[in-house]
Amino acid sequence: MKLAEIVDTLELEQLTPQLADATSAEVTRGYASDLLSDVLAHAPAGGLLVTLQVHLNVVAVASHADLCGVVFTCDRRPDDEVVAKAVEEGVALFATPADTFEVAGRLHELGVRGRFA
Repeated sequence: MKLAEIVDTLELEQLTPQLADATSAEVTRGYASDLLSDVLAHAPAGGLLVTLQVHLNVVAVASHADLCGVVFTCDRRPDDEVVAKAVEEGVALFATPADTFEVAGRLHELGVRGRFA
């Protein structure tokens, strides 16, 4: 499923509209974690990260782990510095008022699986 379809279906707010091309990525895997060392060790390349964390290290980890994007849950939004770094690194950022459990469940319904599925 294309990232753009996920964004539309889950009604995610695009925080990095400058990276519109990033939404053409094919997403088949996802990962939900707030522990960034866990994300580095286990998130699947090309996957979509779902997290509460909104600080600068999230972008660094997402870039290093070769993730296609990050969804911030519970209405959390990163500051302008984080968004600017994400644009620089090519990491698409999104926000939603839904909690992490809800987003993970909806992604699973759409066919996005974890790293072992």
